[in-house]
Amino acid sequence: MSETLPRPTKPLPAEAAAHDRLYRILRQQILVGEMLPGQALTLRGLGKQFGLSMTPVREALRRLVAEGALTLSSSGRVATPELTNERIEELAALRALIEPELASRALPRAHLALIDRLATINTANAEAVAKADAVSFIRTNLEFHRTLYLRAQAPAMLAVLETVWLQLGPTMRALYDKVPRNEPPRHHRLILAALRAGDEPGLRLAVRTDVTQGLRHLAG
Repeated sequence: MSETLPRPTKPLPAEAAAHDRLYRILRQQILVGEMLPGQALTLRGLGKQFGLSMTPVREALRRLVAEGALTLSSSGRVATPELTNERIEELAALRALIEPELASRALPRAHLALIDRLATINTANAEAVAKADAVSFIRTNLEFHRTLYLRAQAPAMLAVLETVWLQLGPTMRALYDKVPRNEPPRHHRLILAALRAGDEPGLRLAVRTDVTQGLRHLAG
């Protein structure tokens, strides 16, 4: 984009609140695949869409660029990431390392109410598949994993994982469009079964397979 993102200045309280709201809206849209890879965002366009001045829009975009949710080119263009195969493989490897560990740490605290909650989310995920609703599918899929991982009580690890999810959001949407689903992830059922059985090796394997298999379609 032609507008630049100059050195930050301390925003006024109203601008800070507006910037934080816009940041959260855009972050969620990127996370659940409402934006496709390479989609450009402009200060003027976002300002007009949300009725905001340039300052809060600029600060929201700067924050998302810092998280890796958006890229900033040398020409000043801000867009969602277009990931190379190497980058996809790197992020998939991070998921394969972090998520089984979080699941393992969550297992001792996986009470029946949590497992029932996960089963309910998985039903919503299946409904999204039946409706061919890509955004709802990605949202409920992430909700399934995050609900489990919160029980790990490992906030630093989860924070790192969420930045990985954020970078992958548009790519996951592209994957859904490339390889449409006709059934929910079968590994979710294996995750639930392992939780009910207290089977840590089975849980680790099910989580690792679930979080990496889809991305192979893009990096393959």
